[in-house]
Amino acid sequence: MVKDTTVSSKVFDVLLILILLAITITCILPIWYTLALSLSSKTAAAAGQVWLWPVEFNFNSYNEILKDNQFFHSFWISIQRVALGAVLNFFVVALLAYPLSKSSRDFGQRNVLMWVLVFTMLFNGGLIPLYLTVKQLGLINSIWALVLVAGAQGLVFNVILVVNFFRNLPKELEEAGLVDGAGPWTLLFKVFIPLSVPVLATVTLFSIVMHWNEFLYGLVFMTREQFYPLQTYIQQMVVMLDPSTMTEDQYRRLSQISNRTLNASKIFIAMIPVLIVYPFLQRYFIHGITLGSVKE
Repeated sequence: MVKDTTVSSKVFDVLLILILLAITITCILPIWYTLALSLSSKTAAAAGQVWLWPVEFNFNSYNEILKDNQFFHSFWISIQRVALGAVLNFFVVALLAYPLSKSSRDFGQRNVLMWVLVFTMLFNGGLIPLYLTVKQLGLINSIWALVLVAGAQGLVFNVILVVNFFRNLPKELEEAGLVDGAGPWTLLFKVFIPLSVPVLATVTLFSIVMHWNEFLYGLVFMTREQFYPLQTYIQQMVVMLDPSTMTEDQYRRLSQISNRTLNASKIFIAMIPVLIVYPFLQRYFIHGITLGSVKE
């Protein structure tokens, strides 16, 4: 009986490894295909000859993207946006989640504030009122329009995750801090935040990915190309070309690339920063989102 159990356990382990390997390959293949397509020639991409390896290997698409100084300027705008958005998201979520994690007896307005937050997650005024509000605040062509408006989108969801995580922390730690004379700010920054690194790292990762990938608000709130974040810029590179003003060199470069190879290059470049950041936060991801989603 013991031997049969051991054999069954080994068979299960092998099957589990094979399943995980298949899932891993499924996740990696689209990224690999995108890279291979971006390094292939225009003819091979148009003919559908590219699969796992580049055909007629070249860097024409990447050269087309990287030749323009505006690319690097937009890249720097996106870096600033992600940094400001991640820091702001961290502190706003922590400051909102801490009082909301208390009972109604300790914080009488808790339920009212929570319903207000949930209402904003379910209903909004639409894009035009949002644009008029941003314009009246004087944030058009300002990076703060990107940081504040886009950052507010996933805020409530992040707050709910952190609230439930805070509620699962031992009450004795807070009581011990109160006995020692600690105030709310001390409890938050020296007890709750250090113990909540997994969930805070998780919501910070959500914020980073959202700010990096979002491009619509760059089109809506930025009236000049010099203020575009990276995703907006690469989305507009081909769309905004004016054939009447193109030089002979631009025609020659565009004849060497296609929308398929150029778009593949855009996608791959846009993935790189997230692929770099994700491994450093991945170890917190499952633990943080699991505990933050469980409500007692």
